[in-house]
Amino acid sequence: MIKQKHQKLKKINPQKGEKGQSLIELAISLVILLILLAGIVDLGRVSFYYIAMRDAAQEGATYGTVYPNHCFAIEDRVRAGVVDNSTVNVSISVNGENCLSAVSTDACEGKVIAVTVSDPDFPITMPLLGSFLGSQTISLETTIEDTILRPGCD
Repeated sequence: MIKQKHQKLKKINPQKGEKGQSLIELAISLVILLILLAGIVDLGRVSFYYIAMRDAAQEGATYGTVYPNHCFAIEDRVRAGVVDNSTVNVSISVNGENCLSAVSTDACEGKVIAVTVSDPDFPITMPLLGSFLGSQTISLETTIEDTILRPGCD
């Protein structure tokens, strides 16, 4: 009789060692899930920022196909499209020459205009990812090349 009561109590109450097991499992799995979520958020930030840089470079290159000598206007178009104006570097080349030093024979129909937008220190917010990469920043760069449509070459 006493043995049967003891067995019934054993079935109702788990052993002492299993009392906090589910709480520990929840804590460990929650930490892993939050780390994965933070990594996904960082990856989304990088993707959004890179796409904005690429689109801004495309806008500048498209403007430059019609006005290849307007270097400052091209740069203004690019800077208007990026997320953070203060951290990006914009480089414009016409037929392989720097836009400001390009001559009229470089900036004419059929030649190539290239717009490069870069951010050498894009911050990563997740510390664990930075420890794997060796730095809390990454370098992002995109270059768009387009063919100049006008003015005609003399």
